[in-house]
Amino acid sequence: MTAAPTRDAVPRRTATVGALAAAALAGTAGRASADPDELGGYAPRKHKGAPALLSRADRHLVSRFSYGITPTLAKEVRKAGGAQRWFERQLNPKAIKDKKADKLAHWWPSFHLSPAVLWQRQRDGIEGGWEVMDDYARYVLMRRMTSRRQLLEVMTEFWENHLHVAASGDPQFTWRVDYGNTIRKHALGRFDDLLRATTTHPAMLIYLDAGESTKDHPNENLGRELLELHTVGVGNYSEKDVVNSARILTGYSVDYWKTWRPKYNADDHYRGKVKVKGFRDKNKKIVGKATTAAYLRYLARHKDTAQHLAYKLCVKFIDDKPSKALVRHLAKVYLDNDTAIVPVLRALVASPAFQHAHDKKVRDPGEDVVATYRVLGVKLAKPAGGEEADDSALQSLVWQADSIGIAPFSWEQPNGQPIDNESWSSPARLMASMRFHMGASAGWADQATKYRKPEQWLGGAHPRFDELVDRLCAELLHRESSKRLLKACCTAVDVKPYDPVDKDSDLVKWRFPQLLTTILDSPEHLSR
Repeated sequence: MTAAPTRDAVPRRTATVGALAAAALAGTAGRASADPDELGGYAPRKHKGAPALLSRADRHLVSRFSYGITPTLAKEVRKAGGAQRWFERQLNPKAIKDKKADKLAHWWPSFHLSPAVLWQRQRDGIEGGWEVMDDYARYVLMRRMTSRRQLLEVMTEFWENHLHVAASGDPQFTWRVDYGNTIRKHALGRFDDLLRATTTHPAMLIYLDAGESTKDHPNENLGRELLELHTVGVGNYSEKDVVNSARILTGYSVDYWKTWRPKYNADDHYRGKVKVKGFRDKNKKIVGKATTAAYLRYLARHKDTAQHLAYKLCVKFIDDKPSKALVRHLAKVYLDNDTAIVPVLRALVASPAFQHAHDKKVRDPGEDVVATYRVLGVKLAKPAGGEEADDSALQSLVWQADSIGIAPFSWEQPNGQPIDNESWSSPARLMASMRFHMGASAGWADQATKYRKPEQWLGGAHPRFDELVDRLCAELLHRESSKRLLKACCTAVDVKPYDPVDKDSDLVKWRFPQLLTTILDSPEHLSR
């Protein structure tokens, strides 16, 4: 597995987006040169049957708020009247039918079992919690691949990372699927509602030990992370704030080691005056739910929370070093709209900074896996069960993401995996992506998984090689071919630009995976 950065010291690597791009082309093309004079014989040639492309601006918007532009998605965007109208439609996911993605949860029956049953199955050795969580990771990756509500899936991932509950430990796995569904429900609503739904959710209470916190022995884990990670941010609270934050949250618990049902223990709730930043409450009632709700509403509407969330949204969708002016603007939009998320996203995409941020974000391991399968048009089958399932592409999804850097939800610390470029731009990550691209392009999986055959990529024609590269660039990268990429492809499979290609060509018979891999290894695919 490629080493992932730690919470306290995210490595400052020398590889930037540009360096990653250069390494991709150099590593793939071998002798490919940046000298324009040496690229004179590699002028791209249009393929008449290549899919129609969106404009550069439309491609940018759709790419940032989807998991890869496919010909089908591009058609949806054009049908909507352009990327901006597609974006607006995506902001209302309930208006988009998505039966295929919604049915995926039924592929894994354990998702519909009660926490008590899940726990008993683990104790009896029938199904471990880690197995349920691996299936949950597969389910989420599949949703991202197939859902027509692409923006909702992107924002669900963002919030599931921001309000992180690791799927790798006991016993929060009993509630982890429900936790993810809760976040998806609120992902495009108001942060106020999202924060209240997640802070007292059984999965969060178990993960950060708040379920065992009492008035006599308050556990400060959730109280601290609520401030530092989920709301106001580092440096914007005191240790006294942490103590009172933990006290406010006492009482919320689960029925540990038995049913795992959520419950409220009034006897464990701390009573007495509490103060966190500007929040004050006499906190006299035996049941402190009202105080907790008021406290979370206060945090959701705090100016520091607005700044913190605006900054993270900028890092995710624009640039690793967003301007302070833009962060302040988005924070104001957030507060002016009573913590509603949609107006902030509208303001973000309308900003000049976003509109000029083409190709500035590196895909993380999960995004790479999902985008690769999407553009290759791989059709994954429902789990078959038995020994044959171990060789399926569906089973492989988790370890493929892990081999590139990290599997979904496996980041053990509560801050969630990094969303900056440098954390996913190391040479080791690049080499891991290249290995994954080769495997996916070659179709090394079970027969139940459907891959496009090499001759199907030709478009029913007998193109020249340079025309074929143009078609593949349109389908895999949603952009035209370039001189540099054409030369890289020629070098990778030892073919001349003008060579004809048909189903009986050696390229189609033996070397097509190398051709697909060369394009997938390009910086255009590694960025979004």
